Amino acid sequence: MRPTLRITAGVIAAALTLTACSGGGETASTDAPTTGGAISVGVTDPGQLIPGRQTVAYDFAMAVWAPLTYIDDESTLTYVQAEQIESDDATTWTITLKDGWTFHDGTPVTAQSYVDAWNTVAYGPNAFENSGQLANVVGYADLNPAEGEPETTEMSGLTVVDDLTFTVELVGPDSQFPMQVSQAQTAMFPMPEGAADDLEAYNTHPVGNGAFALTEDYAEGEPLVVTAYEDYQGEAPTVSEISFVPYTDTATAYTDVLAGNLDIASLPADKMTQAATDFGDRVYSFEAPGISFLGLPLQDERYQDVRVRQALSMAIDRETINDVIYGGLYTPATAWTPAIEPGTPEGICGEYCEYDPDAAKALLDEAGGFDGDMEIYYPGGVGLDELYKAIANNIRQNLGIEAVATPSTDWAEFYETRLAGEAPGPFFSRWGALYPSQQNTLRVFFVENGGCTNCIPWYDPEVADLIAEADATVDADGAAEGYAKVQERIQEEFPAPPLFWEAYSYVVSERVAELKTSAAGNPDFAQTVLAEGA
Repeated sequence: MRPTLRITAGVIAAALTLTACSGGGETASTDAPTTGGAISVGVTDPGQLIPGRQTVAYDFAMAVWAPLTYIDDESTLTYVQAEQIESDDATTWTITLKDGWTFHDGTPVTAQSYVDAWNTVAYGPNAFENSGQLANVVGYADLNPAEGEPETTEMSGLTVVDDLTFTVELVGPDSQFPMQVSQAQTAMFPMPEGAADDLEAYNTHPVGNGAFALTEDYAEGEPLVVTAYEDYQGEAPTVSEISFVPYTDTATAYTDVLAGNLDIASLPADKMTQAATDFGDRVYSFEAPGISFLGLPLQDERYQDVRVRQALSMAIDRETINDVIYGGLYTPATAWTPAIEPGTPEGICGEYCEYDPDAAKALLDEAGGFDGDMEIYYPGGVGLDELYKAIANNIRQNLGIEAVATPSTDWAEFYETRLAGEAPGPFFSRWGALYPSQQNTLRVFFVENGGCTNCIPWYDPEVADLIAEADATVDADGAAEGYAKVQERIQEEFPAPPLFWEAYSYVVSERVAELKTSAAGNPDFAQTVLAEGA
C-alpha cells in the first residue's frame, strides 16, 4: 500500500505572508515536451463543465484550466497564472498575472478575463453552484440580494488596474486569500472574452487556460478527451492526452481498471478491503482534507442535551469500522478539522471520540435517556450502506436505542432533505476542504451559508467571531492558533460526533508507474508517470 501524503505547516508559512512567495521555484520552460502517451480516467458524468458551476468535474477542470496558485503535495504554495499576490492589510489584494499566457483559442489571458469571469460566477441570477467561493469579495452581496433582482452585474470589490493587474477588496482581513485562489477553488478560474454571452454553448465546449484543451463538444454519457495544449506556459504535462470516461457504477470502473480497460479510477468504499489483494501496490491512498461527521437534527429536542450528543459519539466503534469497511485507509477523527490542515489540534475531542460503550450508556442515562426510535438517514446508491448499518448497530447495541439506517432514493433526494433541515434523524455529513486550511472546514460547517448548509445545523455567533479573528491574523502560527481556539468553543457544545479523517484512494492499471497528488487530495493527472513502453 502506498504511504499517505501529508501537508505540513509549511504551506501556511508560504501562503500567509502578505506577499506570497513562489516557494517552488520557476515553472517548466514553455517548450518542455510531454513525455508520455494517453491515459483514461473513470469519472461521474459531469453535466456542468464551467468551473464556476462544476460539482463533479474537478479533475477535468484541473486539466483544462490553470489556477492562480497551486499547493502541491510537498506543502508548497507556488504561483501558476499569477506572477505575484500581495497586500498591505490582508483586505485589499493586488494580483499580477504572468505575461504571455493564452486561452486555448489563442486570445490572451488578462486581468479583465478574471474580473469578468468572477462577476459571472457571482451574479445571483446565473445560479452558479460555486458562487459562494467569492462571497467575501466586496459587492458579492449586491449581486445576491435577499429579495428581488440585483441592480448591478459587477462586484465593486474588483478593479482592473491594467492588462495584467487587478485588485480584490475583501469584506474583512483574510490572511488565507493566497490559498483561496489555488486549484480546488474553481470559481476563481478565468474565462475568455465572450464566454458569458452564451453560457450554454461555453459549457458544451469550454475554453480554458490550462495544460489541456477539449477536443470535441461535450455530450452526455460520452468520454471527454483533452489533449496537451502546445502553447501552455506552465509546467509541461507528462502525458499527451487524457480521456475522462463516465461511469454510472463505481464497481464497473474498478473492474475495468483490474482488466486493463481503464487506467485510473477512484476506489469505492465497498472495495477498500479487497483492493490490496486485487491491485497490490497499485492502490494509492492520499491523505486528504476531508472529514465526516454524524450530523444531528438539533431542532429535535431529544438531541438538545450535550450529553446525548457525546454519548452517541462514544458509542461508535470507529477503529473497527475503519478496519472492516475501509480497510484501514481512513483515520478516526479526534478534532473538528482534518489533521492534514495545519494547526489542527489533534486529540481535542478527547474521550468523546473514543469508543467506550459503558461510559456512553452511563452518560445517556445521566441525560435522562432517549425517547423513541432513531432513523439514521444517508444518501443511497453511493456505497455508504455498510457504514451506516454499522453505526446503527453500535447505537442499538451500546445505548439500547432502536436505531435503523435508512438510505434516500438518490443523492438529490438526500441533498434536498438535508438542505431543508428535514432529516428524520442523524444523517450523513461530510466536507472535503478546497484548500488545506482549518478556515475552509470551519467556515463551511459552522458559519451560516458557509458552504455546507445544515451539514451541522449549529451556528454560534461566538464561533463566527473567533473565525473572523483568526482570518485577520497574518502570522502563520497565530492564525493556526486562532482556528484552534474556534475548535475549543465547538468542543464545548459538541454539536455532532466527528467520525473520520478521510483518504482519497485510487486504483491504477499496469500502464501507470506513478500517480501524483496535490494538497486537495485528488491526483494530478497531468503529471501521471506511465510505465516504460505504455
